[in-house]
Amino acid sequence: MSNYTLTDLFVGQVARIQRTFTEEDVHLCNTLTREFNSVYKREENVWKPHFDGPIVPGLLSEGLITEVISTKLPGTACVLLQKEIIFCHPIYIGDTISAELQVIDINHERNWITQKVSCYNQNGKEVVKGQVVVFLLPNENNR
Repeated sequence: MSNYTLTDLFVGQVARIQRTFTEEDVHLCNTLTREFNSVYKREENVWKPHFDGPIVPGLLSEGLITEVISTKLPGTACVLLQKEIIFCHPIYIGDTISAELQVIDINHERNWITQKVSCYNQNGKEVVKGQVVVFLLPNENNR
């Protein structure tokens, strides 16, 4: 865990994390959210005309993004205020996704940081992009 304070952060700062998504990840996500869409199931045929395999729920890639926020940048007590995400290409079971966040703005008055989001698969194809705004909980170091 990085545990940056607002004064430690700078525009251009980058953090990354990587994860390979498994069928078990998809099953656990579906069970927790109660979303049992057939596009996530290998034994279904509905995805075949459109995708190369069953896809990973968007919520899992979003979880990878929030993992970067909570463990690396800023890696401190914070709240996600805004999230704008575009899913450019499907993520498949077995794909290894690298999530990269870059600080693009720091609002010291509000304790907000804005970060650019880029996620790439193992082939270097951008699969998710967007932006997040995070509120760092004020403490003696974040003022």
